[in-house]
Amino acid sequence: MDMLEAILLGLVQGLTEFIPVSSSGHLELIRQIFNFSGDNFHLFLEFVNIGTLLALLVYFRKRIFKICKNVFRERNYKLALNILITSIPAGVIGLLLSSFIENNGFFSSLYTVCIAMGVVGAIMIAIDKLPHASELASENELTPTRALTIGLAQVFALIPGISRSGSTIITGRLVGMNSESAAEYSFLASIPIMCGVCLKLFLDGGSREYLLQNFGAVLVSNFVAFLVGMLALKVLLKYLKKPKSLQTFGKYRVILACLVLGVLLILA
Repeated sequence: MDMLEAILLGLVQGLTEFIPVSSSGHLELIRQIFNFSGDNFHLFLEFVNIGTLLALLVYFRKRIFKICKNVFRERNYKLALNILITSIPAGVIGLLLSSFIENNGFFSSLYTVCIAMGVVGAIMIAIDKLPHASELASENELTPTRALTIGLAQVFALIPGISRSGSTIITGRLVGMNSESAAEYSFLASIPIMCGVCLKLFLDGGSREYLLQNFGAVLVSNFVAFLVGMLALKVLLKYLKKPKSLQTFGKYRVILACLVLGVLLILA
């Protein structure tokens, strides 16, 4: 992995990890467009998660501190427990099926990316017309059942093109949250999963050896992902305050999916 490739992948990761357009889908598009190859491509992408994880921890540091304070000082476990409930399904299934996902052609197919991206985009466009549960004032009012519903929806984000933030924001909206609150909860609930991914990397001897051999490229890519991720979080959460904001991302997803699918059909 050379430096230009590392910078490009860090840029795409930082920009698309939080914006609900699917980081895995865009990274797969980048891989095939620029013909990035090698058995360790996906391992490199797992390491780049460190940069976006740090962006989350820094950006939400006050919220995280408040949650910890609620748990340890005030013995208020509700939000922390809901976050744990939301993160468990995707975390467990992702861990159990990680090898299968990496080696199955379905998960690297551009047809899969396009269909998933288009379907979720269409749901985003129609989100206001879909049935919603009773409105919640904030994520603090989320029930364990609704938290689990968001967590189960997050499992589908293992398919490239779905988007982890997209699936959880959509489901958060359907269970009664507004777009901004659903996005914030989505990002908080992704922290345990991302921590688990990073921990798994550092516990694996082969991954540690790869890191030592490619430390410069991994460091640069994570630095870019961190900076771009911080900016993306700030812009996204401000933009989601606008009415029908999800429709913009939905339209982008549908247009991109149609364009790529059209090219694939022409080249077939």
